[in-house]
Amino acid sequence: MTTLIPPEFLFRYTFPVQQIKDLPRRGKRLLNLPTECTLPSLSELARRQDYGRVQIAWNDRGFGISVSVDGKTHPPVGDPEKLGVSDGIRVWIDTRCTQTVHRASRFCHQFEFLPVGGGEDGMQPVATMWPVARASDDPPEVDSDLLPIQSDVREDGYRLEAWLPAEALFGYDPVEQPKLGFMYLLNDSERGLQCLSIGEEFPIVSDPSLWCTLELTSEVQRR
Repeated sequence: MTTLIPPEFLFRYTFPVQQIKDLPRRGKRLLNLPTECTLPSLSELARRQDYGRVQIAWNDRGFGISVSVDGKTHPPVGDPEKLGVSDGIRVWIDTRCTQTVHRASRFCHQFEFLPVGGGEDGMQPVATMWPVARASDDPPEVDSDLLPIQSDVREDGYRLEAWLPAEALFGYDPVEQPKLGFMYLLNDSERGLQCLSIGEEFPIVSDPSLWCTLELTSEVQRR
């Protein structure tokens, strides 16, 4: 029997986010997040198989995102000129967590992070800010050079780490606004989309009322 309404649509999800003081790191790894920073999988509820692990963390200076993908049989592909067609992750963040309106405000951001596609050889990672579809207003533009990103491409997958400095997130104020609206779409050229909750059958790319909630916890992880 076909389910008309996906079970993950029936709930609003809130996820705690660990605070890590020393991000971004100065060593070989930009983030190197601990296991506690991994977002839970809703794959069993949605009756799907997740292929990637997504981790997040925050501090007063910004917000970090890490993606690990395993089990690939072909190298990742990247085209930074075309939104949503490459291996990589798209992330939406609302620094006001407004879940009562259906069009993005100037506090809503969309970023795309690719493990490959940049540089003269096309093998460097790429971080790009894109406007949110149908937005009533846009945040200030952010140059890609201000978005640190690292990738490690392996024979069977890749690891991608990106840092969003506070300056790239209009309205970012963890003290006064400790909740963020958040959504991601992880795309794989072999296995399709992995979603945080509901997928593109709903207008998640443009409607912040469909995004999940992140709680920026005061608990500090030190590593």
